[in-house]
Amino acid sequence: MPRDTGFPRADAENDFLRARRRQVLSRLAAWLRREPDDVNIMLPFDEVVGALGRAGERRLGLQVIRLDTIVGSVDRTRDFDRRFRPTSARVRERWQRLALATRRGEPVPPIDVYRVGELHFVQDGHHRVSVAHALGLRTIEARVTEVLTRIDPHGIRFRGDLIVKDYRRIFLERVPLPGAARAAVVVGDPWDYAELGEAVEAWGFRLMQDEGVLLDRATVARRWYAEEYLPVVRMLTQADLVGRRTDAEAYLWVIGERYRLIRTHRWDDEIINALRVGARR
Repeated sequence: MPRDTGFPRADAENDFLRARRRQVLSRLAAWLRREPDDVNIMLPFDEVVGALGRAGERRLGLQVIRLDTIVGSVDRTRDFDRRFRPTSARVRERWQRLALATRRGEPVPPIDVYRVGELHFVQDGHHRVSVAHALGLRTIEARVTEVLTRIDPHGIRFRGDLIVKDYRRIFLERVPLPGAARAAVVVGDPWDYAELGEAVEAWGFRLMQDEGVLLDRATVARRWYAEEYLPVVRMLTQADLVGRRTDAEAYLWVIGERYRLIRTHRWDDEIINALRVGARR
């Protein structure tokens, strides 16, 4: 807890001024470093769940959670930054009242949060979280509701990360891969998920033409992964053509090159050498 003067009301006022000053300095530092705008922006709960796909929820009851896992809000993203520092004087009166109560040791109600993966989003209690941060606390009591999602929330740090998750969710709806296959097919550029989805659907269309049967999406996805994706990735790995790409990125690259170079699945030394030259460009 910050050093106090022995006058709780004055200390609470200083706490708020200190938090505001840190928020302004943080914005200035981000500008000087030319960091993306979303670095200091609180994650919006609805956008996160929308990108991941809501699958259900369950109440977990009262728990003690770490303050550093609270990264977003249901509806107060403008009043506080990513570290719950106040962004204006609009919240000052209530903030200082809670800071004063905390400094006096008065009981403060638990907050209400949604849990998505390991992240927490405040439904009620934004000022309490902000005060706890300002006073150097590490944990806080919270009533937790866990939200289950169709896409793993791991890897979300900033608002921009939601774009990748959203495109991945749509891709997996188009290409419902099972189990390990689902986790294995990953790209970094969100647009690549759209391109990959089209490639799988085109492959499935050719498969159905060849076999003269209609196949559902799950069957196409399973057979594409086993009969097309894995053999191609295996050949790319053996030819040392994956490089710094993910396997899925390497696959996307080489199917584009395949049509440009040979229009077939012929993988002789001449073609491999041509691909190596292209990979270095």
